[in-house]
Amino acid sequence: MKEYIESGKAVLGIEFGSTRIKAVLIGEDRSPIASGSHDWENSLENGVWTYSLDAIWAGLQDCYAKMAEDVKSRYGAEITSLGAIGFSGMMHGYMAFDKNDELLVPFRTWRNTITEQASEELTELFGYPIPQRWSIAHLYQAMLNGEEHVKDITFMTTLAGYIHWMLSGEKVMGIGEASGMFPIDIETKDFNKCMIAQFDEKAAAYPWKLEDILPKVLLAGDDAGRLTAEGAKLLDPTGKLQPGAPMCPPEGDAGTGMAATNSVRVRTGNISAGTSVFGMVVLEHELKEVHHEIDLVTTPDGNLVGMVHCNNCTSDLNAWVNCFKEFLESLGVDVSMPKIYDAFYYEAEKGDPDCGGLLAYNYFSGEHTTGFEEGRPLFVRKPDNKFSFANFAKVNLYTALGALKAGLDIMLVDEGVKLDRITGHGGLYKTPRVGQQITANAINAPVSVMKTAGEGGAWGIALLADYMISKDDSEPLDEYLENKVFAGNEGSVIDPQPEEVDSFNEFMKRYKTGLTIERAAVDNLR
Repeated sequence: MKEYIESGKAVLGIEFGSTRIKAVLIGEDRSPIASGSHDWENSLENGVWTYSLDAIWAGLQDCYAKMAEDVKSRYGAEITSLGAIGFSGMMHGYMAFDKNDELLVPFRTWRNTITEQASEELTELFGYPIPQRWSIAHLYQAMLNGEEHVKDITFMTTLAGYIHWMLSGEKVMGIGEASGMFPIDIETKDFNKCMIAQFDEKAAAYPWKLEDILPKVLLAGDDAGRLTAEGAKLLDPTGKLQPGAPMCPPEGDAGTGMAATNSVRVRTGNISAGTSVFGMVVLEHELKEVHHEIDLVTTPDGNLVGMVHCNNCTSDLNAWVNCFKEFLESLGVDVSMPKIYDAFYYEAEKGDPDCGGLLAYNYFSGEHTTGFEEGRPLFVRKPDNKFSFANFAKVNLYTALGALKAGLDIMLVDEGVKLDRITGHGGLYKTPRVGQQITANAINAPVSVMKTAGEGGAWGIALLADYMISKDDSEPLDEYLENKVFAGNEGSVIDPQPEEVDSFNEFMKRYKTGLTIERAAVDNLR
């Protein structure tokens, strides 16, 4: 392995998640051989969720350095060149730059729910769902607000597109990530030109045309440039990493999740459950109706995908686990976080079918699926409910999937979308069995989890980078993944438990009725 790495054949994928930046290096068999990570958090500044540019670059460099340290520790090797590189990030959001390549306003992340008017007006204008998170909704809301910076925009991108641009000099975007900026024409595999013309009519007072400020759309496998000398120094300030590595199109966490779970083929799907949660199904045809709860995005190779994206999943659960860790530390008990998480998850399996009547909402931020522009984490119970640790753990795992369940039911039940298989990945599935079983019960369908589930999108973008340099002539992405990466391995599969399916449905009735309590908390806790 030392010779393989030092010969510059290893492929690197880095993904900017909401709470962690992760780097995964893959070897000849496309399995992870080293990794590194950097924890970070968004901040709420002037009512906007954001990450500073300093935090972005410091996080990237620390993440890469830890991966390089892991390589040296495991193999005694130094990384001086790479076979290919791919960058991924949390989808959507808004990064607007002027003619001097200066950021005009702080990065507005996917987590913001401040573009309701723009979302509604654009959805009506296009006859196509435009979620609040999408870049075009942020741009149009800034126009509606009369923000001074809009006239000075020369380029608009996402976090993944920004990192790729800075390291390669290329203003490009993978089609999956691009589909979270502006609607894609599935036939042309590019931004929808008819809708661009409609938008330009709305933006006639500005000196730019929308097509001129958007990145170029690329498909999986396309050449997206090479690591420049300046980019190499940004990634590795030690100067050991040399420029020249080919770079694949930057993608969003949705696309990398599809790659990491072998879910790019029609009638397959995946659920990514971490700080946020989304469920995606590759569609056979367009949906019959426009649903504000369902985004229409694409696979990295351009197939239409129905996606239910929810802002909140494990953040509140993580906060409770941290609280329990502090309690243990106050008693002088030193227990690792993984053990505390495992105890929390496994205790949830002992909970009553109705979670003892307990109710919780994990809304750290707004949740468009259920109609909330802001969130208040909330736990509530009646005096006669059965308040036990098992029930408390179970209700917090249930509510982590509550908003997702509400959205997926529209696609799978109301629209009759068909699924051959669905795969789970992300932090919810790190503890074996528990999150997987609860997900199967929630959607009433078998759920598989692969051994690489914990690697998530960083591994997924590494695979997309490897696909670019190693695919056979005209080899489609789904065949590359099926034959060269997964080779028929669908991971461990868990079927839904009929009695627990009923229990989750009963919880959802309580969840939906109790949304008035969440509304009261949002309105009165200021």
